This record gives sequence, structure tokens and C-alpha cells, in this order.
Amino acid sequence: MAGLGSCGLVSLNHIEVVPNQANENDQKQFQEPKEEDNFDYSQRAQWLRAALLGANDGLVSIASLLMGVGAVKTDVKAMLLAGFSGSVAGASSMAIGEFVSVYTQYEIEVAQMKRDNIGEGNEKDMEMGNLPNPFQAAFASALSFSVGALVPLLAAAFIKDYKIRLGVVVAVASLALVVFGAVGAVLGKVPVMRSCVRVLLGGWIAMAITFGLTKSLNSCGLDLDF
Repeated sequence: MAGLGSCGLVSLNHIEVVPNQANENDQKQFQEPKEEDNFDYSQRAQWLRAALLGANDGLVSIASLLMGVGAVKTDVKAMLLAGFSGSVAGASSMAIGEFVSVYTQYEIEVAQMKRDNIGEGNEKDMEMGNLPNPFQAAFASALSFSVGALVPLLAAAFIKDYKIRLGVVVAVASLALVVFGAVGAVLGKVPVMRSCVRVLLGGWIAMAITFGLTKSLNSCGLDLDF
């Protein structure tokens, strides 16, 4: 019994704990983040904001403009002329405004980096790759505004009937707003339904206000039927 007890004690005292390699590998895989999880979606914010803002502005602005002209004028030529003029003016305005805004941000960030590097005693070590690009933002805004503006223009160009034309403009603009909201939500990894509803309601409100105010001005005795 003593021998057995002694052997038992020896065997218990010399038990080797073998690490579970499978568990360690699982833990490493669990702890190591995927490349997709490490992606910084805020890096998309600059060009995504400019592109989606431009497309949404172009769509809502020109659709609202067509609704406003259509409130007092049934001629399709008047609507298309106003829509084309608004598209050119809007794209130019978006490009210039975005360039000025982003370039101001660029100068502020460069100045801050210089102050930080001087304080650290290293004036040459500056990372310029993450700075905003005003030319890229301006081009994206102008292009996206033009693309958004084409949607209601093309919808109204081939329809002769006045009432059907207005209805088609609203329907096509609504569908495009939903698409823009969904694309922005997917690229930005935000809830799709919430984004679509927000964009769609904003477009409806803008078109309704423009149509209603223009119609009311014409009804109040101000002759807008030129």
C-alpha cells in the first residue's frame, strides 16, 4: 500500500500539463481581426460625402425646379430649358463650393501638422497622404450633381402630357432617391432602411414646397405664365 501510495504521489506530482494547441489556435484566430473589420470606413467619408451629396442635390434640385416650372407652365420646352440651366448652374456651384470648403480644410490640417512637427522637433516628417484632396472633391461633386440632374430631365423629356409628365418626374425622382439612399448606406455601413426613408422624405418635401409655393404665387395674381 505504501509503495502504491508513493507511486501514486509521484505520478500526481509529476503530471505534465500539455497546452491545448487547438484552443490556442482558435483564440488567435478569434483575436486576430479580419481585414474587413480593420477597414476604416471614415476614409470613404470625403469622396462618399461629395459624391452622394452632389447626386442627391442634383436630383432634388432639378426635380423640384421642374415641379415649380410645371406648376405654372405646361410647355415641356420651358421645363427642359429651366432644368438644363439649373443643372449647369448647380454643377458649377457644387464644384466651386466643395473646392473652397475642402481646400480650407486642407490648409487647416497642413498648418496643424506643421505646428505639431515643429513642437516635436521634426519639421520634415509630415504625412501628406491622408490630407483631403479639394480637386477630387470638386470633380466628384460636379459629376455627381450632373448625373443626379439627368434623372428628372430624361424623365420629363419624352412625355407630352402635362399631368403625366409631372407624375413621372415625381415617381422617377423617388425611385432614384431610394437608390441613392441605399447605395450610401451600403458603402457607409449604416442602416439601409433609415437612410432610404430619410433621403426620400427630404426629396418629397423639397418638391412639394417648390410646387406649392410657385402655384400659390401664380394663384395670388402674380402672373408667372410667361
